[in-house]
Amino acid sequence: MIKIAVFASGNGSNAENIIRYFKDNEEIRVALIISNKANAYVHTRAKNWGVPSYTFSKDEFEKGDPILQKLREYQIDFIVLAGFLLKIPDSILKAYPQRIINIHPALLPKYGGKGMYGDHVHKAVLQAGEKESGISIHYVNERYDEGDIIFQARCPVLPSDTCEELAQRVHRLEYEYYPQVIEKIAKQACGGIDKKNDEQ
Repeated sequence: MIKIAVFASGNGSNAENIIRYFKDNEEIRVALIISNKANAYVHTRAKNWGVPSYTFSKDEFEKGDPILQKLREYQIDFIVLAGFLLKIPDSILKAYPQRIINIHPALLPKYGGKGMYGDHVHKAVLQAGEKESGISIHYVNERYDEGDIIFQARCPVLPSDTCEELAQRVHRLEYEYYPQVIEKIAKQACGGIDKKNDEQ
C-alpha cells in the first residue's frame, strides 16, 4: 500500500477530490493531511473522510524535522501539494526525492512563482489577454513552480471570462487529471519502495 500525504493550506476541495478518488483503491490511499493553517477548511473535509490531519506553524515547516517526524509516523511514501502555499524545506525534499508533486493553475513556466496562486494567477492570465490557460502538474524542488513538468492540460480563455469563470474551468481540469497523474507517478516512484524514510 502506497501511503500519500496531502499538504493543503485552504479550502481543500482538491484534497477531498484526491481522497475520494483513492478511497476504494487497494494500492494507494491518502493517509494524512498536513496544513499550515489550523482554521483551514481542509481539516473539516479530512475529518469527514476519516483522514487524520495536523497543523504545523511556518517556523516548524522551515525547520522541517517536525513534519518529517509526522510523515515517518504515518509511513508516508509520497507527498502531494494541493493548494499549499509554503515552500517545502530542503530536509523534506531530500527525504522524498522525486516523490513530491504539485499542481499549478496555469501553463508553467508562465504565471508561476512566489505569490502566484489561486485567483492571482487567473487575474494575471486575463490581464495578459491569453487565449488559453490550464493546469501544470510538476515535481517540487527548492524554487516555487520550477520543478520538472509532468503533465499539462489546457482550456480556452474566453474574451468574456471573469476570474471566477476561468477558475471554474481550470478547477474542472484539476479534479479530472490530478488524481490520475498522482496514481501514475506514485506507482512509478514507489513501486519498489522499501520504507527508506523510516531509516533516515
